[in-house]
Amino acid sequence: MSRIGRLPVVLPKDVEVDIKGTHILVKGPKGELEHTFPSDMMISLNDGEIVVKRPSDERTHRALHGMTRALINNMVTGVSTGYEKVLEINGVGYRAELDGKNLVLHVGFSHSVIVEPPRGIEFEVDARTRQIKVMGYDKQVVGHVAADIRKVRPPEPYKGKGIKYIDERIRRKAGKAGKVTAYG
Repeated sequence: MSRIGRLPVVLPKDVEVDIKGTHILVKGPKGELEHTFPSDMMISLNDGEIVVKRPSDERTHRALHGMTRALINNMVTGVSTGYEKVLEINGVGYRAELDGKNLVLHVGFSHSVIVEPPRGIEFEVDARTRQIKVMGYDKQVVGHVAADIRKVRPPEPYKGKGIKYIDERIRRKAGKAGKVTAYG
């Protein structure tokens, strides 16, 4: 049996779940998420825990079992505590600021880049540490928006300038060694 799939998803007090077959609706203080899972999976609510079962040990059912449980857990965690990704800006003159809800990036272009947040996403900018926080209740959307912001100016390997994740390591290159003459 799947090690992840067999674990029950424990519901916090402030989270409500509505299960209709394989369609699940999760409501919490941060927001509301819904998803329809493959019809083979059996999802049930028992004593404040969501349990996912699979019909057989076929390869596809084993794969769907763990994935279904992980997605339900991400939904419950998202509506109760939320998710955040932190990005860091490196480079002379590179900065970010908020204009209402929009994120304005000044990262070496002749124009500033404006990023509008989708529904359920908020930005927070710390000008002193040059960090951008992308916060929301849908884990997939938070990661996608953070990746889109990073794509505006990805970090380059010579000086490390650009936008990177806070825990990302940039592999640095040496650059030019200088002009070598015939006399040494």
